[in-house]
Amino acid sequence: MKKFLSFIAILLISVPLFSQEFDGDCCTSIMVGRLASADGSVITSHTCDGRYRTWAQWEPAADYAPGTMHQVLRGTKQLAIGETTFVGPDTLVNEAGWFTIEELERVALQRCTGAREAIRLMGSLAEKYGYGDSGECLTVADKNEVWQFEIVGIGKDRIGAAWVAKRVPDDHVAVSANIPRIGKIDRKSKDMMASSNVEKVAIENGLWDGKGEFVFWKAFNCDYSKGRNFSDRDYFILNHFAPSLGLTYDMPELPFSVKPEKPVDFREVMALYRETYEGTDFDMTRNVRMARPANKEHPADTVVSPVANPWLTTTMRNTLNTIAPGTVEFRRTVAVAWCAYSHITQLRNWLPDSIGGICWLSLDNPGQSPRIPVFCGATALPKAYETCGQKQYVPDCALWQFRRANKLATVAWQSTKKGFLEEVLRLETMAIEGLPVTDSSPTLLNAYTDGIYQEAVRSWKALEEKYWLKFGMGF
Repeated sequence: MKKFLSFIAILLISVPLFSQEFDGDCCTSIMVGRLASADGSVITSHTCDGRYRTWAQWEPAADYAPGTMHQVLRGTKQLAIGETTFVGPDTLVNEAGWFTIEELERVALQRCTGAREAIRLMGSLAEKYGYGDSGECLTVADKNEVWQFEIVGIGKDRIGAAWVAKRVPDDHVAVSANIPRIGKIDRKSKDMMASSNVEKVAIENGLWDGKGEFVFWKAFNCDYSKGRNFSDRDYFILNHFAPSLGLTYDMPELPFSVKPEKPVDFREVMALYRETYEGTDFDMTRNVRMARPANKEHPADTVVSPVANPWLTTTMRNTLNTIAPGTVEFRRTVAVAWCAYSHITQLRNWLPDSIGGICWLSLDNPGQSPRIPVFCGATALPKAYETCGQKQYVPDCALWQFRRANKLATVAWQSTKKGFLEEVLRLETMAIEGLPVTDSSPTLLNAYTDGIYQEAVRSWKALEEKYWLKFGMGF
């Protein structure tokens, strides 16, 4: 909900406008192990679904001598973090703790080279100096493995943190969507880590009675999850990758991770971030229908209205449900119109770090916007990313280059989505097929990112003009 991806050494960070704001379902992170992916990539990802900053900046690499103090940002490394907020009981939050989740990420990404090291550092710092945020999950990846790290505070007036981390098996995929997902803790396993105080914190705060087997997600869950360790998104994504498991929505618990039934192509993850469940039982557009008169080809019937879209405002949903109760049952889709930014990050151990790590960055609705590749070894972003457009209209900032056409298209999404998807896929293909694999000079990498961005801006400007012509006088 609050953060942005950051590559260590060349740091790309976005900080929240309101650090404690939470609307319940604000992020989605998909993780893919290197043996589960089609090309050997390790993948982590993140959507920041809220009114948060959309600017990004580079932090230059630097070396730190022993004893150097951090402000509470070394070589180019493939280390990346996704994030989702699960909140947890508010009785655990002590805002006097030094570290918010953003600062833990920042320090780890500057000073660590791998996921395990990053988790140990974040956990130890939060335990020693205090964690001042709500319950958070970080999906921490390097070029060989990806982990899920979940952390909470220890009480209103107490300095410290309780945390657990679990490695996603190399041949599995996992997802985090605003609910803690780690269950039983096995401290003897090389694929789990945890602070020594987790069970004690749960008992002292009345979250576990100390009897039976301790389950992290049950102790530190939030009421809105209705006692489960998954949401619509967790269920949909895991079921997508492993349909033969027969996962059902009425299960009390879903597995932490699943083995996909076929290798996961990177573009499949991109497609999942555009997902709105249309054509499934969760489809919010299927009952928004209009009459279709008979002609030579078909009898009189009803069809989905051109104005039906999965991103209706609350006001419009309420209006439709007042006219015809039950027309739209809200479902929290993966792609949402209120998204600030999202990233899908590939880490590839067979390539030099400078080009092996790629952050595929998107602003605004991930169901509509294109993704721009940003390399671990680059040194600059297009100037348009320097300005945030979230609380002001800045025509030339990166956010509004895409948001204008995106919003116009929802006027009649059923008639515009085909054209949008065609452009998204065209740019996606262009960006992937032209990726540099030998030349890793910063000049080339910067130019490649800028070239894809400029082509995306040109394309979205053309879509904007097309839809103004289409909708400007009604349709």
